[in-house]
Amino acid sequence: MDFEHKVLELEQQVEELRKLGMRKGIDYSVEIRRLEKERIAELKRIYSNLTAWQTVQVARHPQRPILTDYLNLMVRDFRELHGDRCFGDDRAIVVGIGQIARSRVLIVGQNKGRTTKEKIACNFGCPNPEGYRKAIAKMRFAEKFGLPIVTLIDTPGAYPGIGAEERGQAQAIAVNLTEMSRLKVPIVCICIGEGGSGGALGIAVGDRLAMLEFAYYSVISPEGCAAILWRDGSQAPDAARALKLTGKDLLKLDLIDAIVPEPVGGAHRNVHDTVHNVESYISRALTELRRMTTEEMIESRYRKWRSIGTGGAVRVERKATRIVATGGVAGRRSSSPATV
Repeated sequence: MDFEHKVLELEQQVEELRKLGMRKGIDYSVEIRRLEKERIAELKRIYSNLTAWQTVQVARHPQRPILTDYLNLMVRDFRELHGDRCFGDDRAIVVGIGQIARSRVLIVGQNKGRTTKEKIACNFGCPNPEGYRKAIAKMRFAEKFGLPIVTLIDTPGAYPGIGAEERGQAQAIAVNLTEMSRLKVPIVCICIGEGGSGGALGIAVGDRLAMLEFAYYSVISPEGCAAILWRDGSQAPDAARALKLTGKDLLKLDLIDAIVPEPVGGAHRNVHDTVHNVESYISRALTELRRMTTEEMIESRYRKWRSIGTGGAVRVERKATRIVATGGVAGRRSSSPATV
């Protein structure tokens, strides 16, 4: 990427020394180790001070791990489930049953595809309404059999085409928001790359919402925001900064619960460690959620999402406790998930 010029130079020097050593039979291991240390130090410096726009670029890196990488490396005995029993099978959303760590779960993920053929097949990760209907139908199935739900978010946004709108795109997402808020099983959501608008939110209502360190989660893409505000796509870096779309910004705003760390230099440089970190977070989150009763879990989820934009779930929870203690009507109403 354009902000990694020095890293590229160091990598080229290491590669040249290795080739030269093989050709001339000279040991350059000391010089290579020195250059590798410089490369790692430079990566740490760069990635500890990324701007919002640079974070977006990292989240869109072509070698960044996508859903299929997580399914292959993290999920055992995966069995995919197809179709929405209404229109068709949207390849942009993959749903199936598998095992993560020691837990049997339902996995729902957005898939961008790796090759050109795969990207076209799954619409570049932009789901149609049948994808969201498939997701919620399988989530109800998971609820019936007591399976926790894990969602992996990675989409620029829901597909805005005429066909998608005709088949009820907005309604499909709205139904998912309502239904996910009251499912009686644990739901863990992780943004692994791009989290674009309602397309991401359609599978992101859960008990825990986390992001990878260099993922982004936003109401609109920086380019779309720049086109609306300035009518100039070149203002995307300014729009990214204004949108507060990085994990650090969202954690400060209490919009997410955790940031899952990435290896030095981003997930695309070490896929296995990234997948391991995500798996560890899912395992810990499910262990915490299993300690709660179903009623406590749904009530906590309700308060979590009702508190967005009001200063954080903790403050809202304390306020609700005070109202209930005084016998206030507002306290009794606010504690009912049925009002979602």
